[in-house]
Amino acid sequence: MSTKAAKPEAAKPASFRGDLTQGPIVPTLLMFSVPTLLANVLQSLNGTVNSIWVGRMIGEEALAATANANIIMFLLASAVFGFGMAGTVQIGQRFGARDIDGARRTMGTAVGFCFALMVVVSIIGYITTPALLHLLGTPPEVYQLALDYLRMLFISMPLGMVGVMLSMGLRGAGDARTPLIFMVVTVALDVALNPLLIAGYGPVPAMGITGSALATVIANVVSFFGMLAYIYAKDLPLRLRGDELAYLKPRGPELSYILSKGIPMGAQMLIMAASGIIAVGMVNREGMMMTAAYGAAMQLFTYIQMPSMAVGGAVSAIAAQYIGARKWDGLGQLTRAGVLINFAMTGVITLLLLAFDRPALVLFLGPDSPAVPLARHIQFLASWNFIIFGVTMVLTATMRAAGAVWVPLVILTVALYPVRLGFYYLTYEWLGSDAIWWSFPVSGFSALLMAWWAYAQGGWRDHAHAETPEEALEQAHADGQPAGRFQPEI
Repeated sequence: MSTKAAKPEAAKPASFRGDLTQGPIVPTLLMFSVPTLLANVLQSLNGTVNSIWVGRMIGEEALAATANANIIMFLLASAVFGFGMAGTVQIGQRFGARDIDGARRTMGTAVGFCFALMVVVSIIGYITTPALLHLLGTPPEVYQLALDYLRMLFISMPLGMVGVMLSMGLRGAGDARTPLIFMVVTVALDVALNPLLIAGYGPVPAMGITGSALATVIANVVSFFGMLAYIYAKDLPLRLRGDELAYLKPRGPELSYILSKGIPMGAQMLIMAASGIIAVGMVNREGMMMTAAYGAAMQLFTYIQMPSMAVGGAVSAIAAQYIGARKWDGLGQLTRAGVLINFAMTGVITLLLLAFDRPALVLFLGPDSPAVPLARHIQFLASWNFIIFGVTMVLTATMRAAGAVWVPLVILTVALYPVRLGFYYLTYEWLGSDAIWWSFPVSGFSALLMAWWAYAQGGWRDHAHAETPEEALEQAHADGQPAGRFQPEI
């Protein structure tokens, strides 16, 4: 028994593709988080450019239709992202333990489960789209456009979400470069095809808003199959061959982990989405001009928070590998490095946008809009909240990598609801609309205090020790596939 346990350690190759536990922490964290950040920026720019195509080529009604459709798609995708994040954590832990077969089993289960789930969701969604749009109170002049757009997206949802799962799994295996390459492919195709399919050209018929949705579908499908071909051509660690294709059938231990950890992770995204809807409702009470100002400010907020999301995701993936490799001392160093990098990246972007916010806001509102000074005021009061938010993201990312998923959910829920809403209602008569903007940093600071306390208490470390590779390796032996545990060619 002891001889067996020692063999993998002795057989470790000097170079292990995707191993994020080797070398200096700060350069590794930067090299991993920057491609993720660039992918996020590209995705947001893609949405912005496509909105411009739709608004300019079809009209305001079509733009409003895409907004209504995107709310529904975001809420549905949020739940699935939770399962993807859970799969990413387990892939990272098993990859850190050099349990390649275990990582492939998790990847297969995550892809198979989410594909089956998305087939069911897309069928139900396609049928119930009219009811969903009525529930949102979609204006009559927008309804048919939103219906056509949303139904096209539902058709593409299974493959689209499998592509997302594939990207998340690759990051768990230490590869942030491949998802970035194919995000570039997706964005280039989507931006180029949108005007072509909206207006038509030569033999291509004009399809209006359906063409915009079809452009997104084509871009996602081409990128997905391109990434799949790339994974096999490069023989990347998570590819499935031969008997391994049976891993696509969801398995007991892996499925149990993905469900138990993925549900609270998905709930976090749903809570954030619901909080955003509530915030819009509070802003709407202040009148149309304030709503326009908030909409423009939110466009900039999207870019301010991207470094926090990228660094948090990188910390989670690397921490999972450290836990799998049982390198406990590296977790504290990694978390500190994540906090410092977040301060630097988010702080610089925040200062730049505060210094040049007027030219940026004018792009959305126009130079003479009275909403511009309102938006600048919102930026000044609320934007620095994202620096605090980034620190919280890093702390909770480490805890999530250890399998402690309920504590971050509780922290987020308390900060966004009792604290943020409580502050708003208690101070509104005194501060007026500023109560909304001040509620952002107040809730952010409360989340930071709770996250710091939970991190310092160290209860999440018990989860980390419970998630050690011993159980994964025992399961690998029980499944009768010990040979796949370690692949010398990687």
